Amino acid sequence: MNDNRVTPGDDASRRHLWERSDPAELKQLAESRPEELHEVVEQLCRRASGEGPDGTSALRIVGRMAETLADTRSRDCAKFAVDIAGRLLPLGSAQGEEAGRLRRSVAAKLVKAQQLRDLEALFGELPDDVQNSAVEVRACLLGELALMGAGRGRPVLDAYAERLRELGHPLARLPRTRLDIEHRFAVRVRGLGPVKTPAQLQSRFPEIPPTDNGTAAGHTAGETPDAQRARAAAEPFTVGDWAREPEVRFFTLPSPLDPDDFGISFIKQLPLDCLAGEGTRRGDAVACRTMPDDVLNELFSAAYYGGVNGRGQGGAYSRLHAWNSMYALMGLPADVPFLDAAGRAADHRWLRFMAFTDWFRHDTSDVAFTVLDPTRTRVAVLAATDTDVDD
Repeated sequence: MNDNRVTPGDDASRRHLWERSDPAELKQLAESRPEELHEVVEQLCRRASGEGPDGTSALRIVGRMAETLADTRSRDCAKFAVDIAGRLLPLGSAQGEEAGRLRRSVAAKLVKAQQLRDLEALFGELPDDVQNSAVEVRACLLGELALMGAGRGRPVLDAYAERLRELGHPLARLPRTRLDIEHRFAVRVRGLGPVKTPAQLQSRFPEIPPTDNGTAAGHTAGETPDAQRARAAAEPFTVGDWAREPEVRFFTLPSPLDPDDFGISFIKQLPLDCLAGEGTRRGDAVACRTMPDDVLNELFSAAYYGGVNGRGQGGAYSRLHAWNSMYALMGLPADVPFLDAAGRAADHRWLRFMAFTDWFRHDTSDVAFTVLDPTRTRVAVLAATDTDVDD
């Protein structure tokens, strides 16, 4: 007999679960008696105020239990995990951001661990309010399923997705299946971590040689600030809580730039904070040509994995943040269909660049892109670093 069995009124057992349980114990309880784990969560949520240290602690414990249930394959575990994430998890406004992250985490674990038929049973009632947390967790589930190429063509799921579109849920804008340009999302290749140094950049991507014409063209570039567009471009890094605020800048040229002159000699003439002090440290700045799928994958990864001191946002929202950034870099309006945006991305010229400056520390993650539009007269720059500026 298990001495930790939870029974009504058994305060000692409940305290044991929410104060001292290790992951193996929670997993065992989820596999054998998921209804008791759900009961513990309900009791804890009733007792917690939702605000202050007690609420924060309760949210963390409830989240851990919900994630354990989501990660345990069974229809009951899936049902209880969604109920916790959608009904019990919001314990107070002070923990709203953490509750949202946990909902996304629960959705991601459910999609990986559960049978599709058991998840489909969770979508029987169509939503009428996208502000409802129960609707939010199901929207995340649909978003995670789309990244796995699952769920489309099932009437119940299709009807729920269509209602989300009608209600204007942001995730409902995304395609119900992964696009070809998204093929690298959440795929890690052994031996290929983040690009940290110019040498690594040069080893993976074709370098663009400097040209005198590029230098001359850089001097003619005029900055065209756009705060709203800059915020959208920076989204993956800000939501992923990277250590430093990304730099996003936009420039316009008086005449079309030859793509062969769009390289490091051009970039170095732009008034970029990330290149401040370039030339005063040992090492040369480099720019290499890349492709749209590489840029989109880096944007997705920034949100999906989060910064060193941040937390990942789950696949569904990371995908949305990546596309919002991609649209902003290309200057596309939101009503352009995603497949059209993917096609237009191929008409742009995309570069990665890196230098030896105080911005590029070469020890965690440094990402810098610049893109030239099809008219060859508009340039966008995005640079982000996950190194603490105080280090």
